[in-house]
Amino acid sequence: MQFIDQAEIQVEGGKGGDGMVAYRREKYVPAGGPAGGEGGSGGSVFLEATANLQTLLDFKFRHLFKAMDGEKGGPKNMTGASGEDLVIHVPCGTLILEGSDTVLGDLTTPGQRLLVARGGKAGHGNTHFASNQNRAPEYATRGILGQERKLTLELKLLAEVGIIGMPNAGKSTLISVLSAAKPRIADYPFTTLSPNLGVVRKETGDGVVFADIPGLIEGAHLGAGLGHAFLRHIERTRLLLHLVDATAEDPIRDYQTVCAELESYGHGLSEKPQILALNKCDALDSDTAEHSRQLLAHLSGGTVHAISGVSRQGLDELLHQVWRVLDAAQTSPLPQPV
Repeated sequence: MQFIDQAEIQVEGGKGGDGMVAYRREKYVPAGGPAGGEGGSGGSVFLEATANLQTLLDFKFRHLFKAMDGEKGGPKNMTGASGEDLVIHVPCGTLILEGSDTVLGDLTTPGQRLLVARGGKAGHGNTHFASNQNRAPEYATRGILGQERKLTLELKLLAEVGIIGMPNAGKSTLISVLSAAKPRIADYPFTTLSPNLGVVRKETGDGVVFADIPGLIEGAHLGAGLGHAFLRHIERTRLLLHLVDATAEDPIRDYQTVCAELESYGHGLSEKPQILALNKCDALDSDTAEHSRQLLAHLSGGTVHAISGVSRQGLDELLHQVWRVLDAAQTSPLPQPV
């Protein structure tokens, strides 16, 4: 399925119904009187988060969304029917902006709803204007047009753990081993062209969402490679699982490159807790792998796990560390976009 994480749409509230000019014609009411009804209010447009969508693909070919207009008022003081509201479903994690920088809302939980275009007010019938000085007004008012807005929808995946690293670090293999996700895997760069989500089960049975973020390269924060398009998906994570390829030409430089890109992108990414793992250690002799692990530990100032996604070496210890860090951060709210 094609992954679409940005879309531009136009939303329009329904027009309010016009008021009506009418008079009573009753058998025993010789002078009659005003009897024009009010119009109906225009429908409003809402965005609502749903867990049934994972991308903004629905908005690739449709960009205009308009709620129903209110109906005109009727004789005998009958009020016109109000226009039906329009509810547009979006994936959980959708940020709604007007223009490019005005944030209107952030829909993160199923059922959360945001009013984005208010329906127009209804017009008044001539009954509304009757008074002692004007017992038979001959005018009514028209309904008001609904609110119009051009919106930018930006999807930021809701995952507690983001798996990051250079291309071919083994991120897709790891998420396929830890969860039921089935990402495309090959031995060339940029196999992963969109983020993959997988649910990893704890021993208690609780599920934690992991996101495999496509490979970052030097200059990703400026748009190089695939990184700029997907760095936003790391913003909401509580924890970063940083994979370094032990078989790479220079694992230390790879680690430094990814850290520099997180720092350059900003939005607090470099301040998130990281767990560092040296992957594909089973492809090297033990002395070489241990030497690289110690260099990374010295550089990062923390623990470096020696693992292999293929042979599952060290994965139990790695997950135990992930659970400990997540438990420690359990009381903090899910990070919001900056």
